[in-house]
Amino acid sequence: MTDTNPIPARLAALKTMSGAELKKQWRALFDTEPPLFNRRYIETRLGYRIQELTHGGLKPETVRRLQDLGEQLDGGNIATRRIRTDLKPIIGTRLIREWQGTEHCVTVTRDGFEWQGRPYKSLSAIARTITGTRWNGWVFFGLKHHRRAA
Repeated sequence: MTDTNPIPARLAALKTMSGAELKKQWRALFDTEPPLFNRRYIETRLGYRIQELTHGGLKPETVRRLQDLGEQLDGGNIATRRIRTDLKPIIGTRLIREWQGTEHCVTVTRDGFEWQGRPYKSLSAIARTITGTRWNGWVFFGLKHHRRAA
């Protein structure tokens, strides 16, 4: 018996397509311009879309349930929603940074961060308070490397 399901072959083909071919496929399947995300994101979304068009998408009640869970998780705050939870350190993690001879300790909390007993929504706000200048908090605390111009 031969497998006549074209889905696995179409999914495997995504890995070997050029960037231009992926963008063309995106336009054909979504009828929009492709986003400016990395290749892996585009491949996974295309893979899902191919299967969705063949087998159908999520049931409306499943979509509603996921939206409800998302609201419970982030309280409807769009800024929080945009922060990928797998990038945020585990609750209770202590971030330590020395600045001008003073050691600063930030604790990751459920709702954000705490520094000197005061809650903050972002690391950038803490870095700004410490330095008096605008900083990317993730860079300041060493969680993300700042890309320097060549």
